[in-house]
Amino acid sequence: MSRLGSFMVSTPSIPSPPAALAGLSDALREWFAGNARDLPWRRTRDPYATLVSELMLQQTQVATVIPYFERWLRRFPDWTALAGAPEAEVLKHWEGLGYYARARNLHRAAQAVAARPDGKLPADWTVIRALPGVGDYTAGAVASFAFGLRAPLVDANVARVLARLMNLAEPVDAPAGLRALWAEAERLLPADGEIAREHNAALMELGAVLCRPGEPPCLLCPVRRWCAAYARGTQARRPVKRPRRRVVELTENCGWIRSGDRVLLEQSRGPRWKGLWRLPLLGRSPAAGQPPLATATYPFTHHRVTLRVFAARPPRALREGQAWMASDALAAAAMTSPHRRMMERLLQPGAPAPEA
Repeated sequence: MSRLGSFMVSTPSIPSPPAALAGLSDALREWFAGNARDLPWRRTRDPYATLVSELMLQQTQVATVIPYFERWLRRFPDWTALAGAPEAEVLKHWEGLGYYARARNLHRAAQAVAARPDGKLPADWTVIRALPGVGDYTAGAVASFAFGLRAPLVDANVARVLARLMNLAEPVDAPAGLRALWAEAERLLPADGEIAREHNAALMELGAVLCRPGEPPCLLCPVRRWCAAYARGTQARRPVKRPRRRVVELTENCGWIRSGDRVLLEQSRGPRWKGLWRLPLLGRSPAAGQPPLATATYPFTHHRVTLRVFAARPPRALREGQAWMASDALAAAAMTSPHRRMMERLLQPGAPAPEA
């Protein structure tokens, strides 16, 4: 689930839906009451659990997040438990979700809240917004879902619904389109905070399960009578987005170095995977004609990375951040998902991985 940028402003020139707004929120919330999915974060109003779910859902599908969310709360049930945990353990429990800056920001947010005199997050949008890694969308989600405050929010699903309701021709990922979306989200929001909470959840659900990309099933939509795109037959062309970035191809050459039942690993220093264990990068290109032991590809933002692993000799001295790790300790180490999959593949019996 991707998140969009935010512009929390009011713009009087935003086009209105084709019919009067009266009844739109009522119809939306009535539909939600009978069709909402039973998601674990909807069963609580704990601001901590709400923030955990919102950060996990960034760039990640709901079905993937559910087991992570449940395991996370068993291990880190509140701000204090997470704040006191070592970063390596936090990253280990996040392993597989990717975009590890989210885990670090959540860890820092927990430390900030735990350090407050009462150890609690107040029902204050400004304080919530100031937490590490929290933007306008996430602040609005926590304020609305945990505290029942009247706060608009726009994520990718809401943006799609609003863009169709408005028949918005501006790209939703450009500044003008974002301003229009946030203004419309605020304009449609009921005045009562508790009703607005249900309205926001219903709007997100509608975008997730009915108002999908491409040709949505408009005849099933509870708000189609207010939808300008449906009235004009443009729903398949909304929302408009800017042209996609060209995918950049990258190659990553790593070494497979074993000694007995130990594997040589190193901790990443870059911003992408900082502190996570990975196979060591080769300091120079493989010898001409040397075939890789294994190859895999994985995506990263607008990149496609080809990971190639070559048999290599142990170094005379370990570099900073490198360590030999016994096979029985590998499972507990916080490791990048592509490198863990590669390592597990090469550790299989019969894998082409000669020991050095």
